[in-house]
Amino acid sequence: MDYRAEAPEEIRNFLTYMSTIRGKADRTCKEYYLDLRTFFRFLLQKRRLVPNDLPFDEISIECVDLALIRSVTLTDVYDFLGFASHDRPKYHKSPTTPYGNGASARARKVAALRSFYRYLTEKAHKIETNPIQNLEAPKLKQSLPRHLSLDESVELLENIDSEYPERDYCIITLFLNCGLRVSELVGINLGDFQGETLRVLGKGNKERIVYLNEACRGAIENYLPVRLKPRPEDASALFISRLGRRISVQTVKWMVNQQLNKAGLGDKHYSAHKLRHTAATLMYQNGVDVRTLKEVLGHENLDTT
Repeated sequence: MDYRAEAPEEIRNFLTYMSTIRGKADRTCKEYYLDLRTFFRFLLQKRRLVPNDLPFDEISIECVDLALIRSVTLTDVYDFLGFASHDRPKYHKSPTTPYGNGASARARKVAALRSFYRYLTEKAHKIETNPIQNLEAPKLKQSLPRHLSLDESVELLENIDSEYPERDYCIITLFLNCGLRVSELVGINLGDFQGETLRVLGKGNKERIVYLNEACRGAIENYLPVRLKPRPEDASALFISRLGRRISVQTVKWMVNQQLNKAGLGDKHYSAHKLRHTAATLMYQNGVDVRTLKEVLGHENLDTT
């Protein structure tokens, strides 16, 4: 989906601002668009500006203009959040999905709307007053991130069983020792290594340097001689799929889940992202202070860490 071509002018300008000025990743901008599209589809339906029998997911928002955007009220947004809470599918690609977005999904929609209207009032000066300035986000349940214990981490590494064991062992070793996001790991290029350091491109295109311990360096050295032959367009990628392409986020998540199951850890709801939590927790338990940990993980705010 080319969301920029599909978006009406005001939303398209907002997405361009978020991408070029705020430095948001393309994936983040796409999520902003999808949330805004859902909201304005709801608004068009609520105000009977589209046929009653038109399926919700087929409603076009091409007609959304500044007048409609300016007319939005807090009541409209509260009605929308109620709709999201009860009538939106939880998993869009599943035919048997339960209905109702959770608090975190609704909070993301609130964040998209807040950013959009803040841009229109404070940056683009397209509207004089922000109609949703007092909008509150849904209260989120505060819970500690789930993570593997040290023994479970060792168990996982000692039970790698796959068609490409050196590659998959290297991937999991980097997760457990460097605290990388999945998107950061798949983006690693051969040229990102400088001696004992790795340059990582994180959220918002922010670079950081991660130091590689002996375990990481050893895993990389064992993997490189058996690295699959890449296609020319992906020649720089560190991790290559069986098709010769840069490995994808989905493939890495699937592989990690497979290895967790084979290590007998699949019933504990661990995932690739939980390996990032594991790395952070093990570092903290072994004396890494929280400010250093913030830099290692690439967090913008210390509160997140």
